[in-house]
Amino acid sequence: MFESLSERLGGVFDRLRGRGALSENDVRAALREVRIALLEADVALPVVRDFVEQVTEAAIGQAVLRSITPGQQVVKIVSDALTAMLGSEAVDLQLDVTPPAVVMMVGLQGSGKTTTTAKIARRLREKGRKKVLMASLDVNRPAAQEQLAVLGVQAEVATLPIVPGQQPVDIARRALSAAKLQGFDVLMLDTAGRLHVDQALMDEMKAVASVSEPDEILLVVDSLTGQDAVNVATSFAGQVSLTGVVLTRMDGDARGGAALSMRAVTGKPIKFVGTGEKLDGLELFQPARVAGRILGMGDVVSLVERAAETIKQEDAEKLADRLAKGKFDLNDLRSQLTQMRKMGGLGALASMLPGIAKVKNAMASNAVDDKILIRMDAIISSMTKAERARPEILSAKRKIRVAKGSGTTVQEVNKILKMHQEMATMMKRMKKMGGLKGLGALFGKGGMDAALGGLTGGEMPNLPGGGLPGGLPGLPGGQGMPPGFHNFMKKK
Repeated sequence: MFESLSERLGGVFDRLRGRGALSENDVRAALREVRIALLEADVALPVVRDFVEQVTEAAIGQAVLRSITPGQQVVKIVSDALTAMLGSEAVDLQLDVTPPAVVMMVGLQGSGKTTTTAKIARRLREKGRKKVLMASLDVNRPAAQEQLAVLGVQAEVATLPIVPGQQPVDIARRALSAAKLQGFDVLMLDTAGRLHVDQALMDEMKAVASVSEPDEILLVVDSLTGQDAVNVATSFAGQVSLTGVVLTRMDGDARGGAALSMRAVTGKPIKFVGTGEKLDGLELFQPARVAGRILGMGDVVSLVERAAETIKQEDAEKLADRLAKGKFDLNDLRSQLTQMRKMGGLGALASMLPGIAKVKNAMASNAVDDKILIRMDAIISSMTKAERARPEILSAKRKIRVAKGSGTTVQEVNKILKMHQEMATMMKRMKKMGGLKGLGALFGKGGMDAALGGLTGGEMPNLPGGGLPGGLPGLPGGQGMPPGFHNFMKKK
């Protein structure tokens, strides 16, 4: 998300940082480019105007222009203003009420309301340890109630039994009664949508709200509709007491205009963003982290959190014990590649690293995608248990068999073996440097730079701040991209 905007702003700020001193004209010229970039990203004109005026007023002060690093100061001012525009702090669901807390989902048809309902319910069950009941009030769209029932099974969340012919207000009453009688913590109401905002839809929303008295009313909008998403939000906010917004399909929105405009135009916080069709594709909206991604600063905190969610503690301890002994075979390499896929693949990891535009461009120019991880896993899967445990026994004849079995080439098999050899050598060095304490030295400043440098054949410039001090805690084995990974990703 935000790729095009991030790339444009990154170019503007790189030029500012490269100058030792800045004049007022330099700052104003840079902010004119920022204004154009925001407008091209489909951000609402009033929002852009207020944002640029605020930043200009702060950036042309004497404290900035006479600073030792004026370029960095301007970037910080823009970052702070961007964070404020997005909402300053993350706002989660406010469910500290007498159970059941009622969450009402509203929005137009096709915005992803039903799927988002299931995603939030799953999140409440897994992270909030809540007992959740979902109920579909959509009696207009064919099979809408059945769709929620299917998603409920996938998310392991209870759904209200379907009674044919019952109307939305009656379903809401029945759902509220069932939630109270059966001791549910949260009741989620998936209301009907329309192809466009009309008074009949609004009247139905008001009637359901009066019966259920929701604690949260979340508007679900498709971020890909840009300014239309903001217009829809404004229409709903005028007639329904919204408490927040959920933006869907953010993973496909390279511009990000809806996200940047929503809070400023509606006054309602963005609470969640949808980042995929799967039920785990939902993130709490973190304004400061999103601002960091837009400005190319990365989002290492979210990366570490995602690693912590996907890596099992027992697996991490088992691997740590093997690494401490200097052991590392192809089974260990395979587990690391699997973890990378669970964390969203190469694209998701790259989007959270500093220098996002450079990393993504490097991946694109080298035709790097998640199919690489699948091919590597296929190669290792085609080996026998003995070969995975002792790669040195792989003779030329065995390599031919592995290549045929995985649908790859002997050259790719050799690259996997070389990657493993480099990692095994690194583990032995780590053991000599004091076990796991040596990870900081191996993956300290410049360590991630070196690993990512392989994406372009070793020509990746240092990331902002000289790398990531201490590496990336929480990633499998404390590592970033596996050493030697670039060998597998070079163009053939």
